[in-house]
Amino acid sequence: MGAVSDVTDADFEERVLKSDKPVMVDYWADWCGPCKQVSPIIEELAEAHGDKITFVKMDTNTNPVTPANNHVLGLPTIQVYVGGELVKAFKGAKSKSVLKGAIEEYL
Repeated sequence: MGAVSDVTDADFEERVLKSDKPVMVDYWADWCGPCKQVSPIIEELAEAHGDKITFVKMDTNTNPVTPANNHVLGLPTIQVYVGGELVKAFKGAKSKSVLKGAIEEYL
């Protein structure tokens, strides 16, 4: 179960902030090299833990409002939300162990 789905400015509140499960959000852009390094790691985590945590990605080129509202100043930025609250945030490419550690307590 799992796989990472796309989230947009229009459905961010419903799919992330109102989610019953913790949500990991990957803010990315097609021109971002480090984003391409992080993407397969998040896909792996989604395959392994998608039953307990929702994994979504947001293209910041086509969805500028949510990243601006959530203080995303660099890419990639990974944020973890629980109960509609931001509980963890990372800027820049991170290793699988760091990202797994961010969600460990919710598994």
